[in-house]
Amino acid sequence: MKFGAIIIGDEILSGKRKDQHLSKVIELLGAKGLQLAYAEYLGDDPDRITAALQRAFASGDVLFSFGGIGSTPDDHTRQCAARALDVPLVLHPEAEALITERMREMAAQKGEALDPTSEVHQHRLNMGRFPLGADIIPNSYNKIPGFRCAGPAGGHVHFVPGFPVMAWPMVEWVLNTHYAHCFVQGAWLEKSVILQGAMEAALTPLMQQLEQRHPVRVFSLPSVDHPQWGRHVELGVKGTPAEVETAFSEMVQMLQAAQCPICTELVRNH
Repeated sequence: MKFGAIIIGDEILSGKRKDQHLSKVIELLGAKGLQLAYAEYLGDDPDRITAALQRAFASGDVLFSFGGIGSTPDDHTRQCAARALDVPLVLHPEAEALITERMREMAAQKGEALDPTSEVHQHRLNMGRFPLGADIIPNSYNKIPGFRCAGPAGGHVHFVPGFPVMAWPMVEWVLNTHYAHCFVQGAWLEKSVILQGAMEAALTPLMQQLEQRHPVRVFSLPSVDHPQWGRHVELGVKGTPAEVETAFSEMVQMLQAAQCPICTELVRNH
């Protein structure tokens, strides 16, 4: 099962706001022994959002979509999700109850009574209009829910607000509630070495040999101005612990045979 993320908002692409969701979803998945397979940034363009969601629903993957589920004219995600699934938007009864409860609480704090028939409240209820067949995602911050939908090909997309204080607990709730069976600790290991002054081109044949011989992923991360190691390449392997240990041992032997000095070793695991 692959996990992906869609992060929506003109304010992200313009630089008005700095994205915080990508690093956090990586962290939340990593704590469960899971990894993010891919991510996509989109502006507030309904056609692009719809196309991205069509791909997501057809993928068979699990995706988290951040942003654009409000009720203002620049919020398009709910409508685009419905278009992508070719279903209507409908007022979810549980979402309606939660939104009304929240608005009643806010009115009471001001010493007022909520008029559920008012035009303002009816507009607020648009935040509870989801694609037909959607389930809600509870929002512990202010009760205004998100939603989740499944595509005909098995892709599941979970829609949460753009506000981190709301979105991140909602993502964690989704993981704990719907994907606990996927959690595996100790299932992934990454081991690498720092090679000062190395060139990636000279390491390519070694990397190709390792991937041919072992079911692991070999990677190289060059840097030209690291504060500790200066110009260097981080060369490593990642995969299941047993396979990584075997491939890493062979990689070190190959580097030693090539008289390539190893500065330090790094280990990351979940």
